[in-house]
Parts: sequence; C-alpha cells; structure tokens
Amino acid sequence: MSRIGKQPVEIPAGVSAGLNGHDFTVKGPKGELSMRFVDDVKVTLKDNVLTVSPANDTQRARAMWGLQRSLAANLVEGVTKGFQKELELRGVGYRAQMKGNDIVMQLGFSHEINYTPRPGVSLATPKPTQIVVTGIDKQAVGQTAAELRRYRPPEPYKGKGVRYVGEFVRSKEGKKK
Repeated sequence: MSRIGKQPVEIPAGVSAGLNGHDFTVKGPKGELSMRFVDDVKVTLKDNVLTVSPANDTQRARAMWGLQRSLAANLVEGVTKGFQKELELRGVGYRAQMKGNDIVMQLGFSHEINYTPRPGVSLATPKPTQIVVTGIDKQAVGQTAAELRRYRPPEPYKGKGVRYVGEFVRSKEGKKK
C-alpha cells in the first residue's frame, strides 16, 4: 500500500477543480494548471476531495499510484501558493542582474551569461548575489533553478559557484607539500 497514494488531496476554498475522464484541471488565484492521469489509476473527485487508487493489481499501477497523487497535489498547491527556489552566487565578481525578463550573470567566464526563463516562471534578483525563481508549476521552477545552477556548479575546494540557499557543499582539502 502506498502511504502517499492513500492520502486524499483536498481542494481548498477559492480553487475550482474539474475531472473529465482522466483529465484534471485546477483553477485558482494564481492561475490554471492541468494534467492527464495515466490509465493505471482510478481517480474520483467528490465534495472537493480528490482520491487516487490503483486500477488493477500490477507493479506499474502501484508505482503510479503515489506519483499521480503527488502530481495532483502539486497542481493544487501551485495555483494557491506557488513555488519558489532561491539560488546564491558565491565567488569574487559573481553577480546577477535583471535585464527585462531575462537575467544576466557574471560567473567568472570571459563573457556574460544571458538566460531567458521558460513561460510561467519569473526570475528576480533582490541582491546581486541572489536569484529567486518563482512560478506555479513545480517542475518548471525546479528545472529553471537547475539550469541556472548548471552554468557554474559549486566546486569543492573554495565553494565558488551557484548553489541553492541552504545547500551544503562538502569541501575538499587542498594540495599538501
């Protein structure tokens, strides 16, 4: 039994949800999102409570049960609260600034890095060494943050690079004589 799949997804007040076959649509104060459930799960929407259960007793149905419930819960949370990831830039001369909707970063290369976010994701730089990624789609926010981090991942000797706020980077010892 899936511990996550057994839990129902409650639709809060102010959010309208619709289930048409396997298509699930959620509309809230921050926007509208939709997803399609796989055929291996049964979904019911009754009295603003969404329940997911496996359609049959196969390995794939049990595997998809918790996943599909989590994806539906992320849609509901996205249209009510939204998602946010924070990145910090560590290193001498490492900084970021907004230019319209795009972000321009200096990360120790001989050139600047221009990054255009995907639709539905917004970027902000409250400080020159901090980037905030926000949006209603959890997957898009996480993917955007990962792409920004990939330009200069934190290195283990001095810790320079782009890292998530609160991320622990294990540091290595330097060379010995």
